[in-house]
Formats: sequence, C-alpha cells, structure tokens
Amino acid sequence: MRAPIRRAATAVAVLALLLTGCSGGGDDGRDPDGTIRLRFQSLAWQKESVDANKQLVKEWNAAHPDVQVDYVQGSWDSVHDQLLTSFEGGEAPDVIHDASDDLADFAYGGYLADLRPLLPDRLKADIPEQSWRTTTFGEGVHGVPFLQEPRVLIANTKLLKASGARMPTPERPWSWEEFRRVTKELTGEGRYGIAWPLKEPVSVTLNLGLSGGGRLFHRDDEDKAVLRFEPGDGVVTGTIHDQVNTDGSAARSALGMGGSDALPGFFGGKYAMLPLGFSYRQQVIQQAPEGFGWTVLPMPAGAGGAVQGVSPQTLSVAEDSPHKKEAVAFIDFLLRPPNMVRLARGDWMLPTGAEALADPSLRTAEHGWAVGTALAKGLRPAPAPAVRGYPEWKDKVATPALQEYYSGAIDADELSERLVEDGNRVLARYQR
Repeated sequence: MRAPIRRAATAVAVLALLLTGCSGGGDDGRDPDGTIRLRFQSLAWQKESVDANKQLVKEWNAAHPDVQVDYVQGSWDSVHDQLLTSFEGGEAPDVIHDASDDLADFAYGGYLADLRPLLPDRLKADIPEQSWRTTTFGEGVHGVPFLQEPRVLIANTKLLKASGARMPTPERPWSWEEFRRVTKELTGEGRYGIAWPLKEPVSVTLNLGLSGGGRLFHRDDEDKAVLRFEPGDGVVTGTIHDQVNTDGSAARSALGMGGSDALPGFFGGKYAMLPLGFSYRQQVIQQAPEGFGWTVLPMPAGAGGAVQGVSPQTLSVAEDSPHKKEAVAFIDFLLRPPNMVRLARGDWMLPTGAEALADPSLRTAEHGWAVGTALAKGLRPAPAPAVRGYPEWKDKVATPALQEYYSGAIDADELSERLVEDGNRVLARYQR
C-alpha cells in the first residue's frame, strides 16, 4: 500500500500528458540510435535562474553525446499535483527539481529512488550532514539538497539610522526583545516598524521558532512524532502577536500578504522593515525607486541561538527511471562547485555545498551577500516536513490557528490547544 498522498490528483492530469510528449524514444529511455535520454524537470522561474539551468544542460549535452538531457519547465504553483499525476501514470521525469518539504509523501510512497548507493563521495562530503537530513526519509536519501534560503530583515537604511537603533550583525543579532523595542521606535505617523507578510504563516513560524528555543514537533519513546507547545514556542509567535495587537508596530493589513505584496508599502515608507526570504533581494533591486537605500540584516536570535530552519531546494531521481546512474551523474555535474555557484546566483540563494559557499562572489557586501553566507552556519533542517501527516496538519490545523492568533482573534492558550490537541489527532492517523 502506498502512503497517503496530500492531495488527490485532479485535472492536472493534462500536465502529465504534456510531460509525456517530452519523452524520448522507447520505454527504456533510449532513442532509436541507443542514446540515453533523460528528462530534467526544473522549477527555475527567474530569468537568470532559467538561463543558468538551460546553459548547464547545454554544456552537459555537448560533453555527453551518449546521454542527452531534455529540459522540461515545471512550476512551483502546481508541482505537487503534477508530480503525483506523472508518478501514477508512469511518466515521471528522470531528474526532479523540488523542495525538501514536498518530498516526504513521495519518498514514503516509493516514488523516489534511494540515492545512497549512487551518490559520488565528492558530493556526499561537500554538502553538510545537516542539509542531508532534510532529504532523509526513513533509511533512504531521496534528494540532493542544493540551494537554501535564510530569512533576513530588509530594512530602510534612512529610517533605521534615524531611529538610533543598534545595527545588528550576524555575529551580534538583535534579541527578540530588542527587536520588538526597535520596531516600536521605528513606528511613527503613517509608518509601521515592520510588516509581517504571513499569507503562509506555518513555515515562517516553525523555522524562526528554532531561534527562540521552540520546535513544536518532538519524538516520543516509540519514535513517533508528537506536538508539544513549550515556552520556546511562544517567543516568535508572541512577538509577532504583540507587535500587531499590543504595540501597533506591525501592520495588521500585511498579515494576509505574500512577500511581494508588501514591497510597494516598503518602498513607499509605510513599513521600515520586512522579514523576507534571501532571494527577495532581487525583487528589491529591480523594483526599488531610484535612490532608495536599503540594507540586509540578520533575523533576531533568542535562547536557541542564531539559527533558523530551512527546506532546501532539491534534485531527486524517479524510482521508475531506467537510468538512475546516469541521472545521478547529471546531478553531480549540475552541482559541481562552480556550477552550484551559478545556480545560487541565478536564484539569489545560498548553495549548500561548502566549496561553493566559500566562493568570493557570494561573500561580497554588495546586496547583502556576505550577511547571507554568514548566516549559513546557523541553518538547520525545518522542524517538521519529514513528519507523516505534516501537510494535513499545516493546511487544516496550523494555518487557520496561526492566522487567527496573529490577528488577535484567539489567545495564546487557544493557539496552543489547537496546534497540539487537534494536531496530535491528525498525526496519530498517519502513525498507527
């Protein structure tokens, strides 16, 4: 019996038919002349990233005439259902670009190859163990984590300097208490110290919660996942709640926004700071008015230290691929240190590989690159995506509960009760 899958395959079956049209020759993935043909589905979407991926495919194909790779464009918006349909229809791409928090159901369902016997020693050694944990499900490794994105504060330089607040550094970030004070100081007539775009609140809450000493997800004596709301879990959630509902230093209207939605208000001086993923720097550069001064700051740190959770982008191989060895060789090529740097710069993210991360081009002060690379040592696996039942808990329990709490509709006790009691009932169904 295959594992329960988060969402049923629906009309996205048409995408599988489109994918089928990209297939090579016979059922064994070879052209009539014997050339092995691999399909690589990429989710790159920014022009720089798409160009980098396509150029690397071109370089591989020029050097490997017997193993040719077809580039297939996918979309982050529909990837889960599209992949599910292609797996069930036997038409999955050979090499699959996704994110670690989307892999659990596919890995436990037997759709993704265990890469342990295929990974070259160079690649295993270059990517740190903490990153490999994000793609380890049960005993198998079902993806190669290659790009990651810390959350940072994008701040209006002029407003921050005028406030007289201490400038935080990766070595000496603000505490959550200091951060709350600073946002109050930055708040003035017609301006909020910060806006929290929390249209998708769960990953932000869990990942930043690590710095406060929280985890929410724990393991019992039988190694089953259980939810507990402990004091550390209230640090980040309580700060956001109080900024919105007590201090008035965070814009209530931003809670339902995505990150891009909040940028116009930031450029217009309505918000002094935004907590955003590292890659948003590209949008800031492209959209900021001429002369607008901005800077990249580390997120606050609490009892847990200057750490936060991440769900890296990944490259996996379909279990049904007839050419797993060649698929892994292509992944190894894509993730050679110079190529990993090209992919990271194309997506404005950080590489997981130690050698790529040390590249001088990723350690310049310009556009905050140096701040990001300094934060890399504090990145940890996101607390929950490997847990069976996490997607249902996230969608049906945590998202509405956190949205109501941050808006002030429920208090901390009710938040804890709903996250834990309702959540443990969900997890129990997946762990019988």
